Amino acid sequence: MRVARSPEELEPARRAAAIGTFDGVHLGHRQVLGAALGAGLTSTVVTFDPHPRSVLGGGVELLTTLERRLELLEELGFDEAVVVQFDLEFAQTPPEAFAERYLLAAGVEVVAAGATFRFGHRRAGDLALLEGLGLDVRAVPLLEGVSSTAIRELLRAGDVVGAARMLGRPPEVEGAVVGGDARGETLGFPTANVRADPALLVPAHGIYAGAALGKRAAISIGVNPHYGGRERRVEAFLLDFDGDLYGRRLVVELWRRLRDERAFEDEAALVAQIARDVEQTRTADPPV
Repeated sequence: MRVARSPEELEPARRAAAIGTFDGVHLGHRQVLGAALGAGLTSTVVTFDPHPRSVLGGGVELLTTLERRLELLEELGFDEAVVVQFDLEFAQTPPEAFAERYLLAAGVEVVAAGATFRFGHRRAGDLALLEGLGLDVRAVPLLEGVSSTAIRELLRAGDVVGAARMLGRPPEVEGAVVGGDARGETLGFPTANVRADPALLVPAHGIYAGAALGKRAAISIGVNPHYGGRERRVEAFLLDFDGDLYGRRLVVELWRRLRDERAFEDEAALVAQIARDVEQTRTADPPV
């Protein structure tokens, strides 16, 4: 998939464009995206980074980084994406000017978006405006009960199975693997210490079954209360894996929350519990 930072970077073509931020690329988003993919033209996503709410003062915990969002869009089969830098200057763009530069001048003939999609300065533009400019607009109804907001609420509660049903895939945490205190290796369960992107939502503290790099993984999210920790960490023990992950980007799937994190009476009890967590991880099923 070709990724452009402005429509002027695109080659001339007849295009069908899906417009939206698409944080999480959940099932509701996929209905919009599918409408563009099915139009039979060069399939293009027009998406925004940073998230508009983070610029306009609302604040938002992201479900996916931009890098992961683009990977998911490519997996769906898109030919290209235009990543629009959303800043305060861009937020002043009149809707007609946005449509001219990012759609009409780029050869877009079909536009797919959520039925309530608004754009431009003060959200003054809507799909009727785009129809009036001669575009073939595919207005996609909202998928009842599915939204990025609802998914965030489920993840904050640790309900990764419920979140997966809305995402159509397991929820994820991603980041670079950094050095830790190496306690896991001492205990017989070496973990990758994942420094989650600070913009990402990290689910509720607890122990999870999941996967990374095609291997099942037992994952701890929390502060390691047995050792009196205070800093939140995401640590993944990849089953049947032998290799050095330091410095690598790791995308960790969360399949099922196994238990709360807690302190134990001694280290032997902690090791025994980790072994049980690992066995549960071996038999866990993906949530979707």
